[in-house]
Amino acid sequence: MQRTLQFGLAAAFVGALLVPGAYSAKPPVKKPAAKKTAAKKSPAKKAPAPVRSIASSEFVERALEAGLGLPVENPAALVPFFEQLYRHQRGELPGPVRVLQYGDSHTAADEFSGELRALFQGSFGNGGSGFSIAGKPFTSYRRRDVKSGSSNGWHTDGLATRTGDGVYGLGGLSMTATAPRESVFLETDASDFELFYYQQPGGGSVRLYDAGVPFDMLSTAGDARPGYYRVAASPGLHHFEVETLERGPVRLFGWVAENTTGITYETFGINGAQASIATQWDPATLRDNLEHRNPDLIVLAYGTNEAGMPKWTLEAYQELFTNILREFREASPTASILVLGPPDRAQKVKRQRQTRWETMARIGIIAEAQRRAALSMGCAFLDLRAEMGGPGSMQEWVNAGQAQPDHVHFTTPGYRKLGDAVYSDIMNQYAAFVKARSSIMAGTPAGPSQIK
Repeated sequence: MQRTLQFGLAAAFVGALLVPGAYSAKPPVKKPAAKKTAAKKSPAKKAPAPVRSIASSEFVERALEAGLGLPVENPAALVPFFEQLYRHQRGELPGPVRVLQYGDSHTAADEFSGELRALFQGSFGNGGSGFSIAGKPFTSYRRRDVKSGSSNGWHTDGLATRTGDGVYGLGGLSMTATAPRESVFLETDASDFELFYYQQPGGGSVRLYDAGVPFDMLSTAGDARPGYYRVAASPGLHHFEVETLERGPVRLFGWVAENTTGITYETFGINGAQASIATQWDPATLRDNLEHRNPDLIVLAYGTNEAGMPKWTLEAYQELFTNILREFREASPTASILVLGPPDRAQKVKRQRQTRWETMARIGIIAEAQRRAALSMGCAFLDLRAEMGGPGSMQEWVNAGQAQPDHVHFTTPGYRKLGDAVYSDIMNQYAAFVKARSSIMAGTPAGPSQIK
């Protein structure tokens, strides 16, 4: 019955979207308050050219406004996710709606994804931080919705610069300690907690603490497979800690912290990562973790680093990305999948004895390969470069102070603007879904003729 309903909703949803701009109103987005600065100016600092800065700022605003008319491609792929949002919003289903975003440094910064998290939770409720990597897997690792850390004796596997056995778990990273008195901690506000770890022959034991008070011991020894330890906790702020007790190896994947309702937006960004990093993950471990986590939406946001690799032809990258999508689809068949094409990027080139920034043309090849792969695998696709204003837009974002001088990454305001734009696009599709759903449940066709 559920599959039949979703098929009908998808068909009606596509019909509703045949009317351009039918749901183009931008949902309200809270803008960060401007910081107050002193009126005194420093004569030592050279002010940027105001005309160019203003013109670029206007370009960014026009591009984002125009982006509202760029629909998510194959939006029907989001119907299962939208159905979960709709039913949870009305209290018809227990538990939070779960979103997992995989990506490179844009995701690892947790600015863009953090904005999406804040907006989703502001509309649908705070489901908690969900799954986050155990401890501090690399120096710049951040999740803006939790406090976490670890002692110095942990070794991280799964980074883009390291190769290993692939047993990295849900987030593509694992933390291993082989000595006693090594610890990791997580501090956040939630009502349900769970530890993801790896059970292995000869695995060591750990002691668990809450607010400094020991409450249990756990052995990670046993047959090689993923392990899960659920903590019975009361709602509120908790400071959980895991401490190793002996020299046996202890491998941790991460923590889950969630509430009984709302939405989680869980981010797995690895600096320098390409989509191909997922091919290094042990499929059995990833599938087990994904099945246990049971996400409603999986977001893949790669492509920036691939654009600098001449080896990737459109056909070769499309084949790679298709295989990656197939793996996620088979591991989590009930989840919707959304592919975010890479944002614009520029690089320094020297021409006629002059060095200047030029748009990296291969971004377009990677984005098109991702688009074709996504549509062939029944996934949704959204082009971030088009959202920015198209090829060459990165220079305008840099001039406007919305992107970094490296012409690759964004500033905090820039990431937030991009997050606002993506959220608006998704919510426009959700509005169309709700309209189509109401028509279907009322027994009225939801084709273009019903929308004025």
